[in-house]
Amino acid sequence: MRQIFSIRSVSVALLMAFAATVTFAGGDHKPKFGGIVVETKVGDMEIVAKPDSIQIYITDHGKAMKLDGAKAKVTLLNGTEKSEADLTVAGDNLEAKGAFKVAKGTKGIALVTLVGKPATTARFEVK
Repeated sequence: MRQIFSIRSVSVALLMAFAATVTFAGGDHKPKFGGIVVETKVGDMEIVAKPDSIQIYITDHGKAMKLDGAKAKVTLLNGTEKSEADLTVAGDNLEAKGAFKVAKGTKGIALVTLVGKPATTARFEVK
């Protein structure tokens, strides 16, 4: 009996199919609001850090998540300087308004709590 497919060709085909599934399973990871996208356990977070506001948009496979009752705290690190901001629901995102030291190289940690889900963190750096 002649073997039509070699084990190698089948392995390559399966690997390519798996790679395509992984690539498209999470959706589009490009920023939609000019921020930094971070994949987390609860979904994708886009963090938009500006000198006058900090916003976090959370999506699940590209669809905005309901944020009723959600809250977040962002810690910004600039060298040895540390500042914090509490974010609350503002429409389809979490937001804090004020004066924030945000510049290229600013590092941050966002701690987000969604109702019915464990708290999750997202680390980011402003580029």
